[in-house]
Amino acid sequence: MPAVTTYPDQTRFALRDGVTCVTVPTGAVLLNPPNNQKLTGLGADQVQALKTLNQGPSTLGEMAGTGGGAGVGELVERLTDGGWLSVTVRDGGRDLYTIRPFTDPPARPKTSLPWSATLSKFAVLHRDSQGFVLEHPLAWCDLRIHDPRLLSLLDGPGAADSTLPIAIKSQLADDLHWCGFLVADPAAEEREFATRSWSAPDLWFHRRSTLGPRTVTWEHFGPTKWGKPSFPQPPARKPDYPGAAVPLAKPDLDKLRIADPSLTDVLEDRVSCRDFDDAAPMTVDQLAELLYRTARTRSVRQVAEGEELTSRPYPSGGSVYELELYPIVRNVAGLEPGMYHYDSFDHVLRPVAPSDSPAVQKLIRSTSATLVDGGEPQLVLLMAARSGRVMWTYEQVAYASILKHVGVLMQTVYLAATAMGLGACAQGFSDTAAFVSAAGVNELEECNVGSVIVGSPARAR
Repeated sequence: MPAVTTYPDQTRFALRDGVTCVTVPTGAVLLNPPNNQKLTGLGADQVQALKTLNQGPSTLGEMAGTGGGAGVGELVERLTDGGWLSVTVRDGGRDLYTIRPFTDPPARPKTSLPWSATLSKFAVLHRDSQGFVLEHPLAWCDLRIHDPRLLSLLDGPGAADSTLPIAIKSQLADDLHWCGFLVADPAAEEREFATRSWSAPDLWFHRRSTLGPRTVTWEHFGPTKWGKPSFPQPPARKPDYPGAAVPLAKPDLDKLRIADPSLTDVLEDRVSCRDFDDAAPMTVDQLAELLYRTARTRSVRQVAEGEELTSRPYPSGGSVYELELYPIVRNVAGLEPGMYHYDSFDHVLRPVAPSDSPAVQKLIRSTSATLVDGGEPQLVLLMAARSGRVMWTYEQVAYASILKHVGVLMQTVYLAATAMGLGACAQGFSDTAAFVSAAGVNELEECNVGSVIVGSPARAR
């Protein structure tokens, strides 16, 4: 790997995000929580170079100034190899790409990769507000692409040709290798179980929604309420669907406390039921009780102007409660078939779509792989997330939080159904496009994230 001083003369260096340099006449302290590093015995030109870096991106020539720049190149190479600097490679005054570290880099590879090297299957190229960025969930840096001519070169030394000079192509290939985006043998990632078992979106999602090298501070992670200055929080209550509401009975919780089996019994008796008794289906009153016990809105409180928090029987991060339930009824005694929305505030069902609509039929058919002999469900409780409720508050962990909420609501439904003598079976999938069509929603505002099949269990055969 070439030393940093072999980068083009126009290469700019800048302190990486979050790094501050405190200089004294003979040394400096680099501050990048939680890591600090003391640099001692520096010459006057090196101290001046650090002061220049504190003011913004600079080239080696600009850092050298009029003092000759003794030792500046070596200092910059040391800082770059230590992950303290972002490096922007330029050609003819035009920015080509930038290496932006977020943790300590490995040692530079001593040899270049063969021409057959390609991008790792985990490498992800996408756009954000600043342009193209290449990421790898296990890398120590991101690589920002400023010049679109480089896009054809990302897949390694043997990728498509371009008008860029050979020196730039070689530098890019070596930097992609150092950054961890290239693999010498792409088939090797499929031979190892650890890399074969992970997909690119799963690994990317995992690393972006957890604390680690990429996220060492809480500045843009977790409950930042980033949307508060510019956007109103989506209201706690979803607008009502038109049509006459179906009133639901409210169970007597005091009687249930006496009649219910113990928590231990419920936990031990809980199983996934895949066979239901259509001759004696569950009733609308049982559905009403199940919804009341698991998903009703118990209270609403305003913590700030335009910011509402609610309470339901299951836990939810930040009390935002973004999940909505859509009962899809095929065979429930006392209730017309069709798709409904559960209004958890008024404890009523509001009609959404008729049972014979193609989208509703798709949602029902999607359960056949879950049930015995490809049977049809009496009831599907489809869970949808009004994602803005969570995403207004949480950065990076929003979708991960939604999936956790789905899990706790599923368990709540399982336990309540078991206590009531009903059968339940959670689904690992459902038809998201069919839900959007049936519910008439924008998927970016409300999306299907889970479903549970519920009904009267079949007797043992």
